[in-house]
Amino acid sequence: MTARHPEAHIARAVAYFEQMAPADLDRLGDIYAAQARFKDPFNDVTGLDAVRRIYAHMFEALESPRFAITQVIGAAADAVLIWDMNFSLRGRALTIHGASHLHFDVSGRIALHRDYWDTAEELFAKLPLIGALTRALQRRLATPPGH
Repeated sequence: MTARHPEAHIARAVAYFEQMAPADLDRLGDIYAAQARFKDPFNDVTGLDAVRRIYAHMFEALESPRFAITQVIGAAADAVLIWDMNFSLRGRALTIHGASHLHFDVSGRIALHRDYWDTAEELFAKLPLIGALTRALQRRLATPPGH
């Protein structure tokens, strides 16, 4: 679903993420500011080239990654995108549910992109070997019913 939004820069970012393919990385500067900061559970980088490397690595490491933006909250300089990232890893289809906080500069480019998603639940628990350990740890740390 491509979210419709009254703010042109937010709508442009949503469309970019939903349609992103490796060839689109050449247009990253249309969406991100030159000194944009990108932070997610695995990365914390500043600068357009560093952000480009993160997306290039995503396309190299994952099979057919696609973002589906399910909700957009915000206006003016800030937006939160609620998304599903669908991809395959070694032939196994996976989905990660998450959210991104985007802060836009005065030119309407992303100056800050901060992703929020639970690596334990959304990724590690779905993988062989580490998944069994992650699920066991989650059970061990969960509050027992009735407490």
